[in-house]
Amino acid sequence: MQFFGFHLMPYPYLPDEHRRSRDSTWVTLSNRHFDPARGHQLYQRYLAELVRYDQAGFDGICVNEHHQTGYGLMPSPNVVAGLLVPQTRGKIAILGNAVSLRDHPLRVAEEVAMLDVISGGRIISGFVRGIGAEYHTFGLDPTQSRERFHEAHDLIVRAWTEPGPFEWYGRHYKLRYVNPWPRPLQQPHPPIWSPSQGSAETVDWAARNRYTYLQTFSDLGTIGRAFSEFREAAQRHGYTSSPSQLGWSVPVYVAGTDTEARREARVHLDYLFNTLLRMPRDIFFPPGYLTLRSAPRVMGAKRGLGAGPVDPDDLLERGFALAGSPGTVREQIDRYASELGFGIFSGVFQFGSLGHEEFERSVQLFASDVMPALRGAATTLPG
Repeated sequence: MQFFGFHLMPYPYLPDEHRRSRDSTWVTLSNRHFDPARGHQLYQRYLAELVRYDQAGFDGICVNEHHQTGYGLMPSPNVVAGLLVPQTRGKIAILGNAVSLRDHPLRVAEEVAMLDVISGGRIISGFVRGIGAEYHTFGLDPTQSRERFHEAHDLIVRAWTEPGPFEWYGRHYKLRYVNPWPRPLQQPHPPIWSPSQGSAETVDWAARNRYTYLQTFSDLGTIGRAFSEFREAAQRHGYTSSPSQLGWSVPVYVAGTDTEARREARVHLDYLFNTLLRMPRDIFFPPGYLTLRSAPRVMGAKRGLGAGPVDPDDLLERGFALAGSPGTVREQIDRYASELGFGIFSGVFQFGSLGHEEFERSVQLFASDVMPALRGAATTLPG
């Protein structure tokens, strides 16, 4: 099993009146609530925490992209990845660039290739559409989201793998010259991961392209269904998938005992799910963002999220988060890996309003008492 440390860079200082309200933390929450002086301190702390994953022996670090929200202070994952390259030795997974939101996908092709060359080939490139809220942020039509995503992806991969210059005349992007410098160090291109909330179309697309599929913020039933569908899709596309193509991303907190871990995690899970993730359903899933096929399953799996309030204990029971002693967390990951068949674990160890000392202790316990026992464990396919 491979282990990655994810970091959302959350803003933990939202005022009590906002926390008590039902107002959205996405798109419409005024940026007057962001304190740049506190933000400077947060960025220094968060960057050190990202480096800490590498120091603790994780296989890689995960960064991502969100906009106009206190949920995550990382509008540009490529900037964060660039800061991490000289301070780390492991993989840096950009999960991901929201290519549907970009006017010029070639900028993504250039920046990721540049990071790959500078890092000596340590970049993993994730491609995402961006969540529904971000189509409000940029004033884009969510009904074109998937179309823009596929065209941007195809353009970027071709730019990485086919010597230029060549022309590209698609529906959304028209270029007389496609000839980016530099080209990636990893050939034919950096590994591509597909983080997703579990839409049928994304599962099939990732399997068809033989990418790594990463399930995010989901209950165990949804994860099992998505992974089974991925394996079935791989068979349809002519191959047998491996556990190394399936990853689970989940908030995790480790403390000395189960009681201590759950008590301490509840506060920060409450802030994450009931404040930072809070948004009206029409912002979370704007009309046209999900297909008719995927809308019932995705919205059903996310029931309560964003609209709240949700009970942190219920979230722990359903598998939206893990909290416990090293032994308990180790046993849970081992059991779920056997049942679900994933070979990549991406732990979100910094979430909600978690303090630095709590983060440091949790990561240290996980690195010393959980990872070593599971790293050599053979993950088998269910059934």
